[in-house]
Amino acid sequence: MAQSTTAAAPALHPVPGWRAGPFAELAGPVEGAELVGEVNRCLYCHDAPCTRACPTGIDVPAFIRKLATGNRRGAARVILEANILGASCARVCPTEVLCEGACVHLLDQGRPIPIGRLQRTATDWALARGCLPFGPGKATGRRVAVVGAGPAGLACAAELARLGESVTMYDARERPGGLSTHGMAEYKMTADLALREVEWVTGLGVELKLGQRIGEEPAWGTLLAAHDALFLAVGLPRAVALGVPGETLPGVRQALDFIEELKLDPARAKRAAGRRVVVVGGGNTAVDAATQAKRLGAERVTVVYRRGLGEMPAFRYEIDLLRGDGCELRLETMPVRIEGRRRVERIVCQRAELGGPGPDGRRVPRAVPGTDLAIEADLVIAALGQRLDEGALAGIPGLAFANGRVVVDAATRRTGNPKVWAGGDCVNGGAEAVHAVADGREAARSIHAALSEA
Repeated sequence: MAQSTTAAAPALHPVPGWRAGPFAELAGPVEGAELVGEVNRCLYCHDAPCTRACPTGIDVPAFIRKLATGNRRGAARVILEANILGASCARVCPTEVLCEGACVHLLDQGRPIPIGRLQRTATDWALARGCLPFGPGKATGRRVAVVGAGPAGLACAAELARLGESVTMYDARERPGGLSTHGMAEYKMTADLALREVEWVTGLGVELKLGQRIGEEPAWGTLLAAHDALFLAVGLPRAVALGVPGETLPGVRQALDFIEELKLDPARAKRAAGRRVVVVGGGNTAVDAATQAKRLGAERVTVVYRRGLGEMPAFRYEIDLLRGDGCELRLETMPVRIEGRRRVERIVCQRAELGGPGPDGRRVPRAVPGTDLAIEADLVIAALGQRLDEGALAGIPGLAFANGRVVVDAATRRTGNPKVWAGGDCVNGGAEAVHAVADGREAARSIHAALSEA
């Protein structure tokens, strides 16, 4: 009688993100009876408005149907084939305004299917097993360079590898992942999770070279000569300054630097956190900085924004989180100077009123003299956004810029240089990770098509 053997189950790895305390994740995956109930609420709509609302086009009804039959591997495959960073996007995507915002149950029941959490259920299963349910494609013999190992670059590299292209990815930092590793609020996702997704990409045969600041060595010309195509995913590396007297005082920091320190060295971040913190800005990064400062133990956190609530770029649920954490929000207020003897002691603001239109057509806020308001602070965090470093890209012939962005063809992501494509924040000016993933994937398909026709 033949001896029966059973294949050993894959080793399980703790899924990054499970932790207690003030930085516990906001929402976990759906399991148990809740999972059964939620997957059976799905109507599997033929026109799938949820899928149409997803920038990466994940077939939401298909992966939910597989979860309903207990096929978590199949569900993960549906997600990851469309979005290699599906695990992180399940955590950080604004699902309320994307897939869940389009769910038909939002209209008839007032409660959409929790698509983001269901996506976590499937992708966490795959993460725990180190399981990427597909491999690289048949080699074409062509070489593509991807500069920037953030969401756009990773998505492009993964898709190119699946299409059989040989990919080398370069990043200036010593840790890959871009903002997913360094700039996402800790209670949304951990750096470990981002690095686990990078391993999925390198597992497809993508070569990763870190600490490589292109333009110094290798130079752009050398890189272009050595590859058949180049994808730029360089992001927006330069922080926008406050532009007020006193901003060079110790105790004034950029939001992304503050968030990165918390993610990579929590003990140091806690020691450096202030008791009275002022965050200047109104976007999601400002909210992340403020809520994390509060969770580090700050007694008072104030967010200063120069426009009204209706113009705050932060999503509504982010603003609700800000208020729920006990942070103060001062609207129509703008800083005019920062004061302190040896380090920051206070930030002086004035009431803001709208003046004439600016270059973008929006009326520009201006400070009203004589309305000074001093807010005591031992930490001021600037969260006014990032901008492109055009000078660092000057060595690429044919590249054009407009409004601080790299100019590309909207359909193909190709630049004015026929060997160069671009996507992510350096093209869209700063958007959600899922949009960067969509850019990278579509650029990869365009690159593969162009090289195949050459």
